[in-house]
Amino acid sequence: MTVHEFSEEFGGLPVFTFPEPADAPTALPAAGAVAWRLAFDPYDDGGFDSFDELWQRFTSTVDLSGVRALVIGQWGEVYDESSAIVVSAVVAAKDRLTSLRAVFLGDIAQEQSEISWIQQSDVSPLLTAFPALEVLTVRGGSELEFPAVRHASLRELRFESGGLPADAVRGICASDFPALESLVLWLGVPEYGGDYEIDDLAGVLSGARFPRLRHLGLQNSEIQDEIATAVAAAPVVAGLESLDLSMGTLTDAGAEALLVGQPLTHLEKLDLQHHFLTDAMADRLRTALAQPGVEVLIGSSEQAEQDEDQVWRYAAVTE
Repeated sequence: MTVHEFSEEFGGLPVFTFPEPADAPTALPAAGAVAWRLAFDPYDDGGFDSFDELWQRFTSTVDLSGVRALVIGQWGEVYDESSAIVVSAVVAAKDRLTSLRAVFLGDIAQEQSEISWIQQSDVSPLLTAFPALEVLTVRGGSELEFPAVRHASLRELRFESGGLPADAVRGICASDFPALESLVLWLGVPEYGGDYEIDDLAGVLSGARFPRLRHLGLQNSEIQDEIATAVAAAPVVAGLESLDLSMGTLTDAGAEALLVGQPLTHLEKLDLQHHFLTDAMADRLRTALAQPGVEVLIGSSEQAEQDEDQVWRYAAVTE
């Protein structure tokens, strides 16, 4: 899954795009056999006139009781209209979507909209309305809201953004998800709304909020060294099987903290790709951590930019 292409699989199912009327096949897949992708392109003259029209046709054509996964692409001019119209429509159909287990809100490629332009909304009603939901992925951080919630069934939670708002980060990390196994946060940068601080991650780093967490991704940040330093002493790490600190501005300082902190050799996978490490530090990490059964992904270093006395390092996905 990248910001440059649409998802081909989601929730363990192949993605099938619900067709426009002119392209409708004689028979559609069984409701539970695919992840249904719904996308309204406002510039497609031959398509639907609105997301509401698309949603009405979908809900009157497909047996909603069998739908297991929804993948929502464009809902219109996503840089101008928020995802609230999608959240409201899906929540309103909760009594019919009785088998829904996975939702991807914002399967929007970069050529359609930069990730920071995608206008999100309060997405927590999707959890409140669907107590059996197991997977929630959200792309885009602008106007994102996520107050702390409790959900007993959620196993995977993923937020992809060029900048996650601090209030949303705190809400995610203060939530009660006893079944959560995977949490991924593309934290982003201040220029695109990422006004979080390291203390906002305290809830997840403590290990108390998500007792079954096995994968943690704290990625795509300009404070990757601070994150690495906090992770090096965080109780949550002992229970993890994989840790992803990639896509950010990790330097030798953050890597040193990982090396002198708690042992990481119990991990099956450690991803540090897109970093600003020296070759010597990268070799030290490989030597110390690449034990049998441990996959350490480092790759080559990114090149920092220098302007007079200022050194510029960048996260992988921002605008």
